[in-house]
Parts: sequence; C-alpha cells; structure tokens
Amino acid sequence: MFDTLYSQIGAVFMVAVGLFAFLKGDEPERFGAGVYLLAWLASLLTQQDGQLYKVPIGVFVIDTIVLVIFAGLAWKARRTWPIWITAIQLLVVMTHIMTMIDLRTSFRSLYTISNLASYLILIALTVGTFWAWQDRRAAGLE
Repeated sequence: MFDTLYSQIGAVFMVAVGLFAFLKGDEPERFGAGVYLLAWLASLLTQQDGQLYKVPIGVFVIDTIVLVIFAGLAWKARRTWPIWITAIQLLVVMTHIMTMIDLRTSFRSLYTISNLASYLILIALTVGTFWAWQDRRAAGLE
C-alpha cells in the first residue's frame, strides 16, 4: 500500500487536501472530500498488488460508484468544480472499460491515467474549496 515513496507522497497530498476541504470548505466540498477519501481507502483495500496485469474489478466498481456520486453532486451543487471532477472521473471509468474490452491495451495506460486523474481531482477540489472559503470571507461569514 505505502511501500514506495510515490505512494507516501500521494497519501500526504490526499490527506492534506481532505483536511483543507473539511476545515475551510462548505458542505459540497466536505462531501466531495469525504467521498474521495473513502473511495481512495476502499481502492487501497481492494487492489491486489500481485496481480498487476489483470483488470481490477473492485477498483472499477469503486470508481463507477464515485462517478455516479460526483455526477449527482454536480447536478445539485451550484459550483463548477464537481463538473470538472465528474469529467475526470468519467475518464478513469472509461479507461477501465477500454482495458476490459481490449486486453491488448497496456495496463500502464490504466495506471497512468488513474494516477494523473487523481491528482487532477485533488487540484479541482482544492480550487473549489479555496473559492468557497474566499466567498465566505468576502461575505463576512468568517
């Protein structure tokens, strides 16, 4: 799980963004951070490190559930960051589907897109939390 420096740096970044969203964000940011942190932990528990060249069905199911939840959040919240996160998460789910349909596709592409997309999602959540925090400060609520 946390056996490489890359995964440890990613974990620190993930927890830092989650804490920022919980401390400074509004309800949509807190909900989005909670969903993403729970999905990250569930993905860590379901992935099997010894099977790098098999389709990770458990991670696919988790990513699909997260996609549906973020699509609902994008539908209900009056913010732009859930739309960006939903689009990025859709890219991840489509990469899973592409890998399941055509097994000649490199698994490196799945892992590369998943890793890059997770950082893009964290950046979008950070920007959304920052905007919500600044809007609250400008309104004099903080």
